[in-house]
Amino acid sequence: MFAPVRNAGLRLRAQAPLALGLTLLLWAGIPAESPVADAAMRGDVDQVRELLRSGEDVNAAQGDGMTALHWAAENGHAELAEMLLYAGANVGAVTRLGDYTPLHIASRSGRDRVVSALLDAGADVNAGTSTGGVTALHFGAASGNQAVVEALVAGGADVDATETRRGQTALMFAASAGRTDVVRRLIAAGADVSMTSHVVDIPRTAAEDRAAGRVRDEVLAAFRGDQPQGTSWQPSPAEVQAAVRAANSARVDAADAGPAQRRDEPLPDPDLGEVAVRSGDRSAEEYSNSYADLVYRQGGLAALHHAVREGESATVFALLDAGADIDQQTAGDMTSPMLMAVVNGHYDLALELLERGADPNVASHANLTPLYAAINTYWAPKARYPQQQAYQQQQATHLDVMRAMLDAGADPNVRLSKHLWFMEYTFSQLDVDTRGASPFWRAAYALDLPAMRMLIAAGADPNVPTMKAPSRRFAFEPPGSATDPSGLPTVPVGGPDVYPIHAATGHAYGTGFAGVSHRHAPDAWLPAVQYLVEELGADVNSRDANGFSPLHWAASRGDNEVILYLVDKGADATVVSRRGHTTADMANGPVQRISPFPETIALLEGLGSENNNHCVSCE
Repeated sequence: MFAPVRNAGLRLRAQAPLALGLTLLLWAGIPAESPVADAAMRGDVDQVRELLRSGEDVNAAQGDGMTALHWAAENGHAELAEMLLYAGANVGAVTRLGDYTPLHIASRSGRDRVVSALLDAGADVNAGTSTGGVTALHFGAASGNQAVVEALVAGGADVDATETRRGQTALMFAASAGRTDVVRRLIAAGADVSMTSHVVDIPRTAAEDRAAGRVRDEVLAAFRGDQPQGTSWQPSPAEVQAAVRAANSARVDAADAGPAQRRDEPLPDPDLGEVAVRSGDRSAEEYSNSYADLVYRQGGLAALHHAVREGESATVFALLDAGADIDQQTAGDMTSPMLMAVVNGHYDLALELLERGADPNVASHANLTPLYAAINTYWAPKARYPQQQAYQQQQATHLDVMRAMLDAGADPNVRLSKHLWFMEYTFSQLDVDTRGASPFWRAAYALDLPAMRMLIAAGADPNVPTMKAPSRRFAFEPPGSATDPSGLPTVPVGGPDVYPIHAATGHAYGTGFAGVSHRHAPDAWLPAVQYLVEELGADVNSRDANGFSPLHWAASRGDNEVILYLVDKGADATVVSRRGHTTADMANGPVQRISPFPETIALLEGLGSENNNHCVSCE
């Protein structure tokens, strides 16, 4: 979907940089002789002419394989190109890195006159580079020069040819770059707007890598034999090659075993008290929050997705006018164009798609809808990888998008079937698993009162929690007994976990490092809690699956104001979590690098909470 994700289609410079400067490579200690290419690089036509008359080789290449014809193509010097071709320049000459022909370079640089001259001289219009199989039409499409594209198409270019790395077509290149006129020209030439790029099956790839790694280790262990650990044994080059061959064979065998199990079904809306919760076609007990399973499949984008991802509105509507499916989901994680627009912060474009008839209820593989994404994108947490910022340049706000989607029939109660891997990418600070979260839950977590009120007015259920995953990560050691002292009944996997009132009081501030990552409405902790309690009837003593109450989370932030409010509304300050944490413990530095809140500790002790004096950050 993203990428985080957010790069445009393949570009020449991104996938195989060319050293388009004078490169002096030594071969056997002797500098390469390429006077004609050197003069062409400088654009010195007169010297090129004199060198050719004196018998210099027109095809002598510089160290990186650039010939005089390559340089004429790069510089767009049509007169020079024609002179070189007349002198016998090889139109099929390739660079040492990537096998770029002069036609590739002329097309990339948008040099239409040189492109025509090369085609007239018999250049192979469908030749691909060795570092991705990119054709001249791909490069010409990305350049935006319509005359180049027209010449290539007239010369027999395959308009639906795909490069080998990501399986992208020239239409996708043009769409990513916002080359609207080129997009129209390619479509007129028969380009298929529904084609999708390659799909990378992350779980399957990970399984293949694991299988290969096991076999490699077994082969190396056999070579090592009985030599004790700690010795300086090193495998020989032949043994390393044997291990690599065995690993590659194991990877192929794993791939041939069949595709990874698909999980394309959306999450049902279950009775929260039942155990039989399913995530796609996996049972709750099989739910995994590994990177591979959360990401699932990547790629499978059509040209429309490429244009949407980059926010190229004119290109988007040119594709739609040509018959692109406005609700086409990616072949990877099933992201719709409108969802892709929202995830990437293109709110204005999302509204335009909605006006054109896009369905706001088309969900991704994670059951993510544009409504949830509008909130999540705006309140994206701080992360080690930069989050998109396009939403800050939009005329529409996330609230405008939400209101329009709800008016168009968006379901306010759709729940995520798994945690969103791109919420924080691979370095989680929040210690939050959003599986089962609804748009209202996400708004409560952001303390976004306007969004909360809008969702309630549209029929959102304020009592929907997240779902308990098979395992929970705790960033601290329990201060008390290993047994469960909470007195609470067991919550099965898939059962209710974190309620909106927990999210709005500071869920996971005392178990992770949410304080450095969590983004929320300013000065809204107490107003959000008051709204939940006084207007929506939230239970101030509700407990999450790990036994934490709203007081625990308020205490972990040192929020005396919210603590006093909750107690005034009947909250019990003496409750303990399943791991024995009292409310006072949560104010007493329960994890490293979170300082204690002495005034909060004293307040809670005065309310009857026991302090186990287990300040982890004090050690």
